Amino acid sequence: MRLRHTLAATLGALALVVTLPTSATAADGDFSYKFTGPDGTPQSATLHDPESPGCVTLAEVADPDASAPAFAPHNDTDTWVMVFTEPDCTGDSWTLRPHGHPATDRLKLRSVYFTDRH
Repeated sequence: MRLRHTLAATLGALALVVTLPTSATAADGDFSYKFTGPDGTPQSATLHDPESPGCVTLAEVADPDASAPAFAPHNDTDTWVMVFTEPDCTGDSWTLRPHGHPATDRLKLRSVYFTDRH
């Protein structure tokens, strides 16, 4: 009887270990962009080692009714990213290569999708 209980407990523990979620990976490096602050001055922000894969809506420009889009993204991470003109990774998109050059001020964005493709 004890052997059955021990075996059942061992199998139950093994099932828990196997079903534990794996931790999210991160894109190594920085993704930066510029935006216009509430007072009209240009500002910049950087996402350090963002989770990937995944979509990030840029907080400073998330509401299209309240702010102009961000601009001049610079992907200095080790993954490919797609920048989107609307929140929640919707709208028109452009792909930026890993460790690329800063994009022009004309490239507008409100969200970015970090891929798992290096």
